[in-house]
Amino acid sequence: MTLTRLRRIGLLLFALALGFIAFFQMFERTVGSIPSQYIFLLPVTGLLFVGLWAVLEVFQPYASQVILPCLVVLSSLGITVIARIDMHNAKIGEATNVGATQLIWLDLALVLCAGLAIALKDYRVLRKFSYVSMVVGIVLLLSPMIPHFGREIGGARIWVGVGSHTLQPGEFAKLFLAFFFAAYLFDHRDQLAVAGPKLLGMRMPRLKDLGPIIVVWILSLGVLVMQHDLGTSLMFFAMFVSMLYVATGRKSWIAIGAVFFVAGAVAASVLFAHVGARVDAWLHPFSAEEYNKDFGGSGQLVRGIFGMATGGLLGTGLGQGHPWITPLANSDFIYSSVGEELGLTGLLVVLALYLVIVATGMVVAMKIQDGFGKLLASGLVFTMAFQVFTVVGGITLVIPLTGLTMPYMAAGGSSLIANCILAVLLIVISNAANRPAPEVSTDTFRYEALAVLREHEMEQHSQERTGRHTSSDAESGPAPTPTAEALPVTAGRSQQSRRKEASR
Repeated sequence: MTLTRLRRIGLLLFALALGFIAFFQMFERTVGSIPSQYIFLLPVTGLLFVGLWAVLEVFQPYASQVILPCLVVLSSLGITVIARIDMHNAKIGEATNVGATQLIWLDLALVLCAGLAIALKDYRVLRKFSYVSMVVGIVLLLSPMIPHFGREIGGARIWVGVGSHTLQPGEFAKLFLAFFFAAYLFDHRDQLAVAGPKLLGMRMPRLKDLGPIIVVWILSLGVLVMQHDLGTSLMFFAMFVSMLYVATGRKSWIAIGAVFFVAGAVAASVLFAHVGARVDAWLHPFSAEEYNKDFGGSGQLVRGIFGMATGGLLGTGLGQGHPWITPLANSDFIYSSVGEELGLTGLLVVLALYLVIVATGMVVAMKIQDGFGKLLASGLVFTMAFQVFTVVGGITLVIPLTGLTMPYMAAGGSSLIANCILAVLLIVISNAANRPAPEVSTDTFRYEALAVLREHEMEQHSQERTGRHTSSDAESGPAPTPTAEALPVTAGRSQQSRRKEASR
């Protein structure tokens, strides 16, 4: 156990060292020294990471801590790029402080994660609050529609704010809806797995079992219609379909989900102008007409692609690129900013780190014996995988842009805190999955096992006796009712037999 802990803390310290080296190199190349606010924030963040590791070792001793070093590297790299853009903005007289703010959000997220790891000793308690989670998730999802409270930024009404401070409640809604989906599908998995008619070689579900997927599909379209947020609506629907497949094991649910997915996407591209503009920019990104559009064109997308092309194989180096040329380079397009300064090699390392997190979550989902934990782990990890795929796919022209951001890397406190909580939930579930089985060779266990076997044998014997008596009574038939004439004879015989026994 001690050797395992040494390996874990060694891996964490190595990840922290990489992050500090990246910050130091970037600041030396851009401003020549580390700004005073970062001199204080960086050591505090490092100590909080070590503190979170210590909390996990004490309260979740069997948890897989492969996720934590990946989180360190991804968040450090993201904040380094964000701070690099801040340094450029300060030089041109448009000072921003997004990097330091992101570090503060990260510190808050680490404190919340440590509290969750201490309080949530058994994740199965979340199942008791399934419908409460549903209500909280829907309220958070629809809260931006409240007048004078919701904010519309970039054409999407997915923010709530007080004064100059804003929050994206949809990031937290995905966690609560994941709790509800896991509990609901675990309770109704038998009904949803019942086979229906066969179509195209697949056994389809019954028509009456299509209700849940239709309801979630309509809810996702409602988010798209009211909030103009394509990414969130697709993420919720994809999360539910993936968990539905895990719960039932039927490929037909994936086929049905794909049909609903395509139908919704086509309808959205036709009915909503901003979705149609993203599709046109995806189909014709390098056309002069699309590139020169004032709104909804492909200018941002093409600049991001040129930035990654500038990075080449190894990149220009931290602090030596021009990522600010791409709009929203510190949030929606931070992946292209990393590609410019670290090249294709850096992008592949980033994807490999996400792959490690996703693979760890999948292994946890396969190892855990509890059905609720299996559904929850698979749903959470698929949500992250889907989010990474849509962001990277949108920037690299695989799919249209959706407006989602890279977990742990992009600027934004809501996304950072929600995804850190997601990671800790996976770690808590892995603690239950990796916990060793109880010792079965003790004398107490043997005594209890023998007692159970003895009790089982006695029950079998009593059942056999009852069965024999029942069969003998059935064969002999009902006993004849004695008549009044026969009673004296019986009494006399019994008296004679008693006299004989007395004489003996």
